[in-house]
Amino acid sequence: MTIDGLLRPAPIDALEARILISHALQCSRVQLVTRSQDVLSADDLNKINVLFDRRKNGEPIAYITGEREFFGLTFHVTPDVLIPRPETELLVELAAKYLPENGSALDLGTGSGAVAIALANLRHDATISATDISAAALQVAQKNAAAHGLSINFLQSDWTASVSGMFDLIVSNPPYIEAGDPHLSQGDLRFEPISALTDHSTGLTAISAIISGAPLHLASGGWLLLEHGYDQANAVCNLLRQSGWESVQSWPDLAGIARVSGGCLNKN
Repeated sequence: MTIDGLLRPAPIDALEARILISHALQCSRVQLVTRSQDVLSADDLNKINVLFDRRKNGEPIAYITGEREFFGLTFHVTPDVLIPRPETELLVELAAKYLPENGSALDLGTGSGAVAIALANLRHDATISATDISAAALQVAQKNAAAHGLSINFLQSDWTASVSGMFDLIVSNPPYIEAGDPHLSQGDLRFEPISALTDHSTGLTAISAIISGAPLHLASGGWLLLEHGYDQANAVCNLLRQSGWESVQSWPDLAGIARVSGGCLNKN
């Protein structure tokens, strides 16, 4: 069977089929077009059908191929980390904006390292640190940092529990899905690490812990930026105001959804 012959009746989405065939054959999608009439070996055909079956069973493309693009960079991903999503790029953009020149930033719950690494790639003048409670996630993040030639200080920590020192900016994309949310048993979320998706409570427990712990490690005038759910902006802003943060506000993603909220710390 040729590549083109396999593609035409493919049992999954055509674009996804091309991605998986390219992955199996270790070639680009442009090369796939030029090789469309190549006859597949029995071994290659078997590899591709195994990948198709995994996708038909709902496994995310990113976990099958082991990579996902984020902020123009390719990241290695495994089931130990969340799959980086386009809406999180807003968090990176804001972090780059609010981090002072030659400043230091801390990414809490870094997962694959996507936010910390993208920020470090944008701001070579800055010192970037990142934490995660999962040792397996930190291994993925360290691999990604090394792949992009970026120096980031990684630390295993439950939010700020093991953190020392002060920073000019703190960012986080914490678990914010409420326990029992039906989305947790749908789509890609079924395969992602549950502790990185939900706090097993109201969806605001981790956010509250970060808001409480951040002032101990944030310089006066520094910003705390938090990604949250599509309907949590008001609740997060209220938590920030109740804790004494100033200039509290939310920022919309490209879909117009308030996706990131934050505030400035004034210790005077």
